[in-house]
Amino acid sequence: MKLLILPGSIRKESYNLKLAALAAEHARQAGVEVDLVAPDDLRPIPLYNGDLEEAEGLPTAVKTLKQRFIAAQAIVLACPEYNSSITPLLKNTLDWVSRAETDDEPSLAAYQGKVAGLLSASPGGFGGMRGLVTVRSMLGNIGVIVVPTQLAIPKAYEAFDDQGALKEARQQKSLAGVVDEVIRVAKALAIKS
Repeated sequence: MKLLILPGSIRKESYNLKLAALAAEHARQAGVEVDLVAPDDLRPIPLYNGDLEEAEGLPTAVKTLKQRFIAAQAIVLACPEYNSSITPLLKNTLDWVSRAETDDEPSLAAYQGKVAGLLSASPGGFGGMRGLVTVRSMLGNIGVIVVPTQLAIPKAYEAFDDQGALKEARQQKSLAGVVDEVIRVAKALAIKS
């Protein structure tokens, strides 16, 4: 199986980029093929605009990313929180990927039947938990099976060591638990279909 890991930030020192990298490392150790989306893959994506889509179709960067979503059986999102909600970058990316390229393409082809897990790290005391509510609701409404296990790391400025690893064993175990549950559920669904 293939696991796509999408960070919701392109900031160079983003805590959620670090979480995404740790999730990718754990999944690889579990024997899963990983597709880790890099910040440079997200930078060229314009703000969603229906007029732009109608005039030019999906931008090349969106088409490429959408194909990566379609190729994966599962997704892990590392979601920063902005003002108690989802980041504009993540919302814009998920919206663009939801768009059909052709009239005969099935609705929400990049999302239907996928399994997802949610991670978040934030400087605040809730660890991004409030933003995960929005992400979970959005994904559930577009056909994604979001596992109940999630990880929200508060005071993220204290959580990582100089190499980008989580300092606390409990948080390391929780991150592994989210990734493992996504893999387990995706594999179980693949066997049934």
